[in-house]
Amino acid sequence: MKGIRGISQLSTRLYAAQAARKRRFHVAARRGQSLAQPLAGLKLSPGTAHSFQDVHVTRLPSGLVIASLENYSPASKIGVFIKAGCRYETPDNQGVTHLLRLASNLTTKGASSFKICRGIEAVGGSLSVTSSRENMIYTVDCLRDDIDTVMEYLINVTTAPEFRAWEVSDLTPRVKMDKAQAAKSTQIGVIEALHEAAYKNALSNSLYCPDHMVGNIHSGHLHQFVQNNFTSARMALVGLGVDHAVLKQVGEQFLNIRSGAGTTGAKAQYRGGEIRMPCISSLVHSAVVSQSAAAGTGEALAFSVLQHLLGAGLHVKRGSCATSKLVQGVAKATADPFDVSAFNSSYSDSGLFGVYTISQPGVAGDVIKAAVAEVKAVADGGVTAADLTRAKVQLKGEFLMSLETSEGLLEAMGTQALTEGSYCPAEEISKKIDNVTLTDVSNAAKKFMTGKKTMVSSGNLIKTPFVDEI
Repeated sequence: MKGIRGISQLSTRLYAAQAARKRRFHVAARRGQSLAQPLAGLKLSPGTAHSFQDVHVTRLPSGLVIASLENYSPASKIGVFIKAGCRYETPDNQGVTHLLRLASNLTTKGASSFKICRGIEAVGGSLSVTSSRENMIYTVDCLRDDIDTVMEYLINVTTAPEFRAWEVSDLTPRVKMDKAQAAKSTQIGVIEALHEAAYKNALSNSLYCPDHMVGNIHSGHLHQFVQNNFTSARMALVGLGVDHAVLKQVGEQFLNIRSGAGTTGAKAQYRGGEIRMPCISSLVHSAVVSQSAAAGTGEALAFSVLQHLLGAGLHVKRGSCATSKLVQGVAKATADPFDVSAFNSSYSDSGLFGVYTISQPGVAGDVIKAAVAEVKAVADGGVTAADLTRAKVQLKGEFLMSLETSEGLLEAMGTQALTEGSYCPAEEISKKIDNVTLTDVSNAAKKFMTGKKTMVSSGNLIKTPFVDEI
């Protein structure tokens, strides 16, 4: 692809200045100076004064969003976020995003498969691709001095794939292996079936290629999906440990590939329903949910607080979740071993909230009904101010600690850049969590209780009730 091979010469002066700042910064660290602010006498680029270590966001005329955080780390992480998750698949190309995840190292117009692998390994970097129901994320990790090298491959993979027929065909065994590994996890199977039962379209699509499409996704399917969804207006270029001006220049020169908003995805339509998956197993996995709220709304925040109030899982390794209302309520119904937690998942236009239980087959009905009864107790006002405070603290702790990892911070920045075109600081989100009231949480619980239910169960279901019996 014309111009891609020349990226190594991109903004040499900017990188030289950046390297000089880094050297002075590490010298100051050895001298005991604060690492939370620029060095005394360090000249910042225009526009960055008094905003060191803040997230910078720029939306280009093409619609591409650039977000960066200069954290002065010796290692950098850069990601391209694209609104191209499996919800944008159609009946004709179901499973195409699964193959796209596996096709990240295939030959492009600017580099062969061998060159991509060898080039990234030579500088100690890594390239990974993940996807959700809404987004695909291409990420590279490298040392700061090797950004120009790995960026060349990142741009090749996202903007200039060739999808040669024989290489795509060779992906079929890997698709089957992925599906086989996923089938070993009962929880993955239940959650995938939960979305299939809950929605008529869009969010009902699986993260994995359906059986009838394995081997039937061809090069043309991949090219068409990329053409329709990999447009500048559906992309965000996000970086940690990189100068914002450099990242912006990369976006302007190499990611301004296709204009327009691309294919408009269908709005998710919730319907409710039930899927039962009988099998020979010593445990029964069951999920009971109803529609909640779209991500980014105040109501979605109330559901997140409700999740932690009921119990979002272990906070102490091998602990007993002593503060979980779900655990306390189910323990009164059975003395047999069990595991129960609140389930919460939000998307751009919908969400699911409910309970997930794991129990012995003989007591599955008692465990499920006791868990739902605990949500009803919250809906009826059976929650104290102390319970609410504890749930808020747990939610804020989980959120803030997720931002302590480069993966969590990059995902938060990229997701917000795609959906909002901006970034909301952690302090503001913490304040929004503090503003959630008992009434908000009670209303969220009421919405679950009155909403149309979706239920999925897997295991020996002889004692597991149907959704209309809960």
